[in-house]
Amino acid sequence: MNSTFPFSIINVFSNLETKTLGNPSAVILLNQELSDDKLQSIATELQQPATTFLWRTDQENEFQIRWFAPDAEIGLCGHGAMAATVFLSQEFTELALVNGFKLIKGKTIIEADKNSDTEHYIILKNIQRSKIQSPPEGLEKALGQKIIEYYSTENKHIVLLENEKSLANMKPDFDALRKIDVFGYSVTAPSMQNDDFVCRTIVPHVQQLEDHATGSTQAVLVDFWATKLGKSKLESRQLSPRGGYFKAIHNSDNFKLISQSYYTANGTFFLN
Repeated sequence: MNSTFPFSIINVFSNLETKTLGNPSAVILLNQELSDDKLQSIATELQQPATTFLWRTDQENEFQIRWFAPDAEIGLCGHGAMAATVFLSQEFTELALVNGFKLIKGKTIIEADKNSDTEHYIILKNIQRSKIQSPPEGLEKALGQKIIEYYSTENKHIVLLENEKSLANMKPDFDALRKIDVFGYSVTAPSMQNDDFVCRTIVPHVQQLEDHATGSTQAVLVDFWATKLGKSKLESRQLSPRGGYFKAIHNSDNFKLISQSYYTANGTFFLN
């Protein structure tokens, strides 16, 4: 049986005034969950950094959510969650005005809503804490920059470099990085501009290699920099070719991630 579903491609963590394009995610609103193989095949066909799948629960403002890259499922995808928030705010305007949304994946519940027509937010709980340790052997050489500090986390490990110039000039050796048994790195440094920090997301073991603008990197770096700087409100940039721009509000057990966004495509997805 053939079916059609609401579909969009949405760019989040953007700032068009500064030509910061952010990270695109396809978003598809299903009427029920599909098989893992079917979800993966759709994501592979669309070839977006993430394809976000949504379907409703029995609660009016709750949606199940899953994310797939072209080559694998993503456990936590901040930019996909943000794209889902933008999408749902357009599809369900009245709910956005009254209650906001809850995005559910397993035990993870993401609260989501909009501040305005161009600015949306998600609230992530269970902040990921970092633990200082020695960097893996060969990492400094593979990144080509001096490592000031190294921290492990439950997601991408934090690599602190000396300054923004070091981060911008970093040319990772991905062949060497694939020999190290770490999924990915949130590489960061103090900002040389008016924001608080800059970052890059390196994921050598998957197809993407380096992400455009990454919510899961913010999930580890917001707590790290809030603690280091003694601030609760933070702004940052991701130094990818497309660029990413983030605002965040840090609390003791959660943080609010705020994003500007824009649409690339909006219509229907044909599934057979």
